[in-house]
Amino acid sequence: MDQPVVIPSPALRDRIDLAVARVGDFLLVRRSAIQAVQWIVVGVYIALVVVPAVLPLPASSDHIWSRVSLLARFVFWGVWWPLVLVATMLIGRVWCGVFCPEGTLSQFASRHGCGGAIPKWVQWPGWPFAAFALTTVYGQLVSVYQYPQPALLVLGGSTLAAMLAGYLWGRDKRVWCRFLCPVNGVFRVLAKLSLFHFRVDPVAWERSRRSGIKPGPVRCAPMVAIKTMRGADQCQMCGLCSGYRGAIRLALRSPNHEIINVAGERPDPWETALIVVGLMGVAVGAFLWSASPWLVSIKLWAAKVLLSAGIAWPLTSAAPWWVLTNMPARNDVLSLLDGALVLLAIAVVALVNGTIIGAALALATRLCGHWSWRRFHHLAQALIPLAGGGVFLGLSATTVTLLSQDGFDMRWASPLRALILIGMAAWTLGLAWSIAARYAPGIRRTLAAAAVTAAVLPPVGCWCLLFWGW
Repeated sequence: MDQPVVIPSPALRDRIDLAVARVGDFLLVRRSAIQAVQWIVVGVYIALVVVPAVLPLPASSDHIWSRVSLLARFVFWGVWWPLVLVATMLIGRVWCGVFCPEGTLSQFASRHGCGGAIPKWVQWPGWPFAAFALTTVYGQLVSVYQYPQPALLVLGGSTLAAMLAGYLWGRDKRVWCRFLCPVNGVFRVLAKLSLFHFRVDPVAWERSRRSGIKPGPVRCAPMVAIKTMRGADQCQMCGLCSGYRGAIRLALRSPNHEIINVAGERPDPWETALIVVGLMGVAVGAFLWSASPWLVSIKLWAAKVLLSAGIAWPLTSAAPWWVLTNMPARNDVLSLLDGALVLLAIAVVALVNGTIIGAALALATRLCGHWSWRRFHHLAQALIPLAGGGVFLGLSATTVTLLSQDGFDMRWASPLRALILIGMAAWTLGLAWSIAARYAPGIRRTLAAAAVTAAVLPPVGCWCLLFWGW
């Protein structure tokens, strides 16, 4: 059973449950209003991504209130995406099912497309990890957060691919969102922390089936098996299944419930890789490299070695802006050596963090008893709060930077960052303690939870270096 949110008064709990269920019903019955909102979001998205790309680059003296391109960058990267991450952790994948412009356009294309069968290669379970890692690394090479043209290339290309997938495969389905979206895996893991989910009552479902009621199938766009749905990771919160057979309703739950009680039942090596290597390694490295004085020292050493050997082209050669950052008007050009060092920095952080975290989780798994991949995967789920908090801190760094450049007093950001980092690390350790209790009693539980502490240290250390060490 679900772990409910603790509400002292039964009467108050019943009223809250009813109000929450009505929100789910609203998503079902007010489809025309929701579709109107979806197309408004599509329009805003296109404006934020396309308009800045056709305008001249802002000067260093411009401000977010004086340049449309700077305002769009601030809104999109500094406000929009951090809030999407927070919303996913709090209320589930409402962004995916109700607001995401790529999902809207992909589903629209699927209604008028070929309706073909989904190829096996599209359903490869490794796409959430691979797409996230590749998109993250490529975005760093072309400075997707800094310049509008790379943003249009990455986001526009993703949107066109989503529409193409919708046109080719499925009928009124979100094939792209389910299998290929670069942030699908991130949203899946973060939604496990949400306070809300569509709860399925198997007893009510069976009672409805035995009564002979045949309500017809639910048009679930992300193709979730709703009868056996136990979590919020795959559900995109569109509300189309609300009230189905009298067995599905939107409900409150403990934010720890899915990770402690459900996540360990379905071990997924690719999801584990996404958490351990992707979010705690690749993503951390992507935010870390540009501020690292160590990377500058390595570049100077490498340049000296190359020049002493009579090799100058890696230092002087540049690539097109869609391969490596090439903005001479802003004195921002990555040489081939720079590009290689960016790749090396991200790879080293991913390798070091992934190795330490993996070893710590393996030790915790073994301390709980005999080796079990399922237990290893379950313990890795405890890292989700810290992983989500870290990505939020990384994205919100753009917010703080832009506001600081425009003269806003951002001294409050540092203690807030520390509070978020400490809170998410404590949440992770609390989850590890609860998960370990399912497999080992007494001292073994304590030792296993302590081992997970070693998994927390690398990402926390990286964020401390970024915000306070460098």
